[in-house]
Amino acid sequence: MNFITRFSALCLRRKSKIQQSHQSSRRPAVPLGSRILTDPSKVFEHNMWDHMQWSQEEEEQAKEKAAENSLEKVQLEDQDKYEREASKYWNEFYKTHRNNFFKDRNWLFLEFPEILPEKMRQQLKTEDRSSEHTKINTTNSFSHKNGMKEREKYWKKSYGDDSTFAQGYVYNKNQSKSVADNPQNQNCEEEVGRLESFPGSDATYRILEVGCGAGNSVFPILKVICNTPGTFLYCCDFASGAVELVKSHSSYNSAWCSAFVHDVCDDALPYPFPDEILDVILLVFVLSTIHPDRMQGVINRLAKLLKPGGMLLFRDYGRYDTAQLRFKKGHCLSENFYVRGDGTRVYFFTKDEIWNMFNLAGLTEVQNLVDRRLQVNRKKKVKMQRVWVQSKFQKPLLLSVNNSEEAMKKYPYG
Repeated sequence: MNFITRFSALCLRRKSKIQQSHQSSRRPAVPLGSRILTDPSKVFEHNMWDHMQWSQEEEEQAKEKAAENSLEKVQLEDQDKYEREASKYWNEFYKTHRNNFFKDRNWLFLEFPEILPEKMRQQLKTEDRSSEHTKINTTNSFSHKNGMKEREKYWKKSYGDDSTFAQGYVYNKNQSKSVADNPQNQNCEEEVGRLESFPGSDATYRILEVGCGAGNSVFPILKVICNTPGTFLYCCDFASGAVELVKSHSSYNSAWCSAFVHDVCDDALPYPFPDEILDVILLVFVLSTIHPDRMQGVINRLAKLLKPGGMLLFRDYGRYDTAQLRFKKGHCLSENFYVRGDGTRVYFFTKDEIWNMFNLAGLTEVQNLVDRRLQVNRKKKVKMQRVWVQSKFQKPLLLSVNNSEEAMKKYPYG
């Protein structure tokens, strides 16, 4: 099912209502789907069932399994090694799996429509479905040429006919020539920076994906925003191998995306753009890879990047997910924090933990849900209880601004 069809389902249904009866032909609704298992004998008719309710017995069994596999902890010297060499293990992961391990997250727009600018969300709500399908088909209508034409029109309108664009920087051609012909042979990057800017400085709507991996969120987003002038996507990962996979992808284009290596745990490491300019931060299955002692610092720093009213969109592993219960003894680093066989680590959250961290960072809850699903392997007749946490937190708007000029000085980039 493509993006537009699923996004249309979002618009046609009320978010807060779960369908009481389920027909398998129905499209999923949000939040968190609407495929409800009402007849246990039909459990293997689908790969996934939504909104599963655990019995008290199932809850107790899960707690017992987690307690059992946590009895034997990884030795402290090995824990230090996994922390110190975390990027090495993730680089080895991407060297082995490249972009074949995870599937593209085409569900992002269904659960997180906030990724898109408001105007585009409204446009998708009001346009005829067939018209929408023609304009944006994420499976077979992606065209670099069309996207570039739209973006060029935006540059010309905003910066004049003599403007040019390179690597996310906008400046006029006379300035460009002066940089190239500089008799003092000054550093080109310094000169471009003096002229204006940072990657995406011309944009009016900016998105950052933290922990982009091989681009399984990046490219579904790019397929949409390439047709949306004024929108720019940043993406980062502390595994250089992952960033190289993104940059080498045929759909990557620096006109509307900037991929860079970054360790979010390093507070002193600058981002390639100013604070308080981001409209959206996407944090999907990333925070769980970070040591629990460093998580709050990461959220605090990310909150500073959001402009007032900006949204942080979060999804990650939940407490007692099947992945947690499958760990054998000797893989537990600390409570609910484990190391996999390949050296990568994972934490399993409760929604209260998420609320506490994001609240301490000064963000306000918009959504904070536990997503319990039953995943089945129909061929092997295996059932797996999956648990995730999905959240949306917003940076509060400024309470008061004396005048518009002061506001522009404080937030010059929109």
